[in-house]
Amino acid sequence: MEKQIQALQEILDRGKRIVFFTGAGASTESGIPDFRSVDGLYQQQYDYPPEEIISHHFFESNPKEFYRFYRSRMLYPNARPNAAHRFMAELEKTGRCLGVVTQNIDNLHTLAGSQHVAELHGSIMRNYCVNCHHEEGLDFILKTEDLPRCPVCGGLMKPDVVLYEEALDEAVMDQALAWIQHSDVLIICGTSLSVYPAASMVRYFYGDQLVVINKTATPMDKNADLHILAPLAETLAQLHV
Repeated sequence: MEKQIQALQEILDRGKRIVFFTGAGASTESGIPDFRSVDGLYQQQYDYPPEEIISHHFFESNPKEFYRFYRSRMLYPNARPNAAHRFMAELEKTGRCLGVVTQNIDNLHTLAGSQHVAELHGSIMRNYCVNCHHEEGLDFILKTEDLPRCPVCGGLMKPDVVLYEEALDEAVMDQALAWIQHSDVLIICGTSLSVYPAASMVRYFYGDQLVVINKTATPMDKNADLHILAPLAETLAQLHV
């Protein structure tokens, strides 16, 4: 592990256009579990698999059950950035990090201080009315016990997150692809690369050094110049900017 950390430090020291591509594993060390994890407790509480509940058709047909799941399994307002988020934010300040492309919706990269974040799947911080598009923040959802209704027209509020069956925002995708294509170092971290189309974006990397840091195997392991099988925050905490 020590040799891998040294190799990673050398790659980062040489990198001039570094991009991080992060997933749920970037936030588990902040106390946010992967919402897809299903255990006995989950099966006692819900009659549907997670992917079903956070789909577009389920939101429309059963919004009450959607919000019960969303509030209990996807909102962690007290979570704080960990060493991984902080390291990426500090590296950005040096001018050598183009940005962070994240599949996470928890806002922790921004909270850590990162200015350039492409949120592929949206953010829990933004919510809008499906009728009049009035916008509210996270507090509005947290303070509402039942279905969150628009204070302007009474329409149903929807989190600005990409549900299954919904398309990714084109402008966000374009920004993410531009960073990945122009980077000389791409660090894929905290993701098993199993959620598409987001996961396919890493195949547009044409730079010098590809690094994969994850606790489990990914489809890009065989392509990586450096592969570290370990928790992300624990790994990045051993580096210096």
